[in-house]
This record gives sequence, structure tokens and C-alpha cells, in this order.
Amino acid sequence: MQNKTRIYTVSQINSLIKAALEEKLPSRMSVTGEITNWMIAQSGHAYFDLKDENALLPCVIWKSKLGRVKFGPENGQAVIVKGHIDIYSPQGKYQFYAESMAPAGIGALQLAFEQMVKKLRAEGLFDDKHKKTLPAYPQRIGILTSESGAAVHDITDSIHNRWPCAKLFLYPVPVQGERAAEKIAKALRDVNKRNRKLRLDVLIVGRGGGSLEDLWAFNEEVLARAIFHSTIPIISAVGHEVDTTIADLVADARASTPTKAGMEAVPDVREVLDGLAGAHIRLKGNINARVKLAHQNLETLLASSVFRNPLLPVRNGQQQLDELAAELTEAAKELLTEARAKLHRSYEQVVRIEPHRLLGRKTLGLNNLQNRANALISAIVNNCRMQLTARANKLEGLNPKSVLQRGYSITTNKKTGLVIRKPLDVQIGDLLITELADENLIESKVTKK
Repeated sequence: MQNKTRIYTVSQINSLIKAALEEKLPSRMSVTGEITNWMIAQSGHAYFDLKDENALLPCVIWKSKLGRVKFGPENGQAVIVKGHIDIYSPQGKYQFYAESMAPAGIGALQLAFEQMVKKLRAEGLFDDKHKKTLPAYPQRIGILTSESGAAVHDITDSIHNRWPCAKLFLYPVPVQGERAAEKIAKALRDVNKRNRKLRLDVLIVGRGGGSLEDLWAFNEEVLARAIFHSTIPIISAVGHEVDTTIADLVADARASTPTKAGMEAVPDVREVLDGLAGAHIRLKGNINARVKLAHQNLETLLASSVFRNPLLPVRNGQQQLDELAAELTEAAKELLTEARAKLHRSYEQVVRIEPHRLLGRKTLGLNNLQNRANALISAIVNNCRMQLTARANKLEGLNPKSVLQRGYSITTNKKTGLVIRKPLDVQIGDLLITELADENLIESKVTKK
């Protein structure tokens, strides 16, 4: 009996391959390679390939797993991924399902730190021009840190030892663990929103030392941007001397330890008092010198003639006023005398001229000239009138319309406006205008020539 070959469906083949892979391959494995074709879908899942010199491995990492990756994966990065291989049945291909990812050769947190520093520096969040000046003598200081950590005691002790007049306000926040950065950022925004009432002069944000993982909340972008947008000056105090976080780079001032944050926030009361004492001594010496100089000036004034005889300047002024009045009176008399003499001389000249006789002669001559001018003007007007009449008569004789009063008429072509002199000047159908005396017009049409 002939054996029959079994026929499988596509789904059955994919199921067989899936079972074989699950049987032969480890349930979990690590793969190293270089990222290529990195793409994040709208769903938040990431699809990429891992490659080496000879092959490509299709990979996928779900959104929930990708959120736990601290650094930002990019094409060209060498990484180590952990997960398992399985069949993607709809397309009949196998792919690696990554559950975690770490950079090859460098820690994931260190790479994430370097990437975030590069990004925020490019945006200008670290620029000095954005950093606010710390107040010289703060009175109200806010502290954002853990209420159970040593940092809060280090900060408060440092401030009270240096500047006991300051009032401190603790805002407890988690300084490590999941979503710690978001909670610190939220507290920062809340304090800024309520600062019209709180009236804080400066904020200290920080914690004690620890590993890079412990300090990671102060390297996250959400906290960096909250610090950058704060209207209250912020001092960052995270970790020990060797620790540097992104919060340190964005803050308006950085203290290497919480204790030094207190020293950075406030002046030393002893130095301030010493400065005030020195200023008091200098001010007292300056005042004494000014009083002494004023006393000397007063003695000089009292010794002057003004104070010995206070009415003397008034009497001197009165005497000068009397002298000026006398000079003014004398000058007025001289001007009046000179004016009278000049008027007398002018009167004598007028009398010698005999103006009434001169006026009579001039009036007679003017009358003669007026009579001659009137006669001459009349003659000219009569002559012009005669010439005008002659020319008017001549023009009237030349006027072609003057014959209209004697029964004649003038006919013109309405279309051309020309005078009709002969039959050739018109055509059958032309309209004619005949002008009679007193501007009477007759319109006619040529029907026959």
C-alpha cells in the first residue's frame, strides 16, 4: 500500500517550528550586537535589528519593557539584550523578544547620564546666563529632601551655625526609588506656585551620598526641567564631593555636600557682625570728622563781619540804591534838556521854511497837473473809442452772417459741418442744416439732386 504524504497548513508549519524552537533553544538568552533600523511605533513598542559582521536578527521590545531602559537606544550602539526567540506567526518569521537592554562596554546608567547631559546642554539648560543670583542675606529657606535622611540634619545644622536668624521650611520628598524624580519635580512646581504666600528666598534640593543608582532621581529629565523653570533660586546638594548629577548642572548653584549647601545658602553671622562692626567704626569716624569740619566752618562764619555787624550788608545795599537813584535822576535831566534843545532847533528850521506858502504853491501845481492829466486821458479815450467803432464796423461788414438779416441763408452738411456750395458737397440721404436770421435753424434731408 502506497504511503500518502501528509499535507500541512501554514499555521501548522509555524506551530511545528515554534515547538521546535521552544524545545531546542534556551528559554532565556543574551545576545550582543549593533542596533540598526531602530523604530518606535505609535503603540510605544520598539522594532529593530541586531547585526554583526555576517547576519541580522529581527528584534522587538514591548513598551512596558522599553520604559525600564535607562538610556536612549540609537542606531549604531553596541548593546546586550536579554530575552527569548519565538515565531511571529502572521508573517512566518522568527524574532528576538527583548526583555531588557544594556549598552555593551559601558553601564546603562552612565550612558543614559551622558546622553541626557548632551541633550540638555544643547538646549542651553546649563548656560550661565540662565542662572539666578543667590540672595546675600536670605531669611526664609526651603529644603526639599528626605525627612529621615542625614542630609536634612547636615543642612539645618550648617545654616543654624552660620545664620541662626533664618527660618527653615522642610518639604519632605523621596530622594530615590521609582518615580522619585517626578515627586521632587512636582514639589518644586508646587512651591513655586505658592511662593507669593511662602516668600522663600532660596531652595536647597538634595540628599546624601550613594551609588549612581541611588542618585539617579537627580539625573532624570523631569527634575532637570523643573529646576530650570523655577523662579526661586535653587542650590543643588547631591551626594559627596566626587558625585555630579544633572541637577547640579542645571541648578543656580551647586554644593558638593548637603553641609556645604547650607554654607553656600547663607553668610556667616560672625563675618557679618565683624563687617558691621568695622562699618560702625568707619561710619563713626566719618561722622566725627564731618562734625569737626562743620564746627570749624561755623566758627569761621561767626568770626566774619556779617555776624559782627549783621545790618552792615543791608545798609551798604541801601547806600548803593541811593547812589543809583541819584545817577538815574541826573541822566534823565540831561536827556530831557537835550531833547528840548533839539525840538527848539527843529522848530526854528520849520519857521524859516514858511510851510504854509510852500504848501500853497505845491497845491496849485498839483491842480494844474491834474487838469492836464484829465484832458489828456479824455482825448486818449475818445481816440480809442473812434478806432474801436471803425474796426467794429469793418468787422460787421466782413461777418458772413450779416447777410442773413437781408433774407439770405447758410446751409451746412450736418455730418461734415462744411458749408454747401455746390451739389457735389452732398449725397442722397445727407442731413442738411439751414441757418436763417436770428439763429433760427431748419434741418432737411437730401432726397434728390
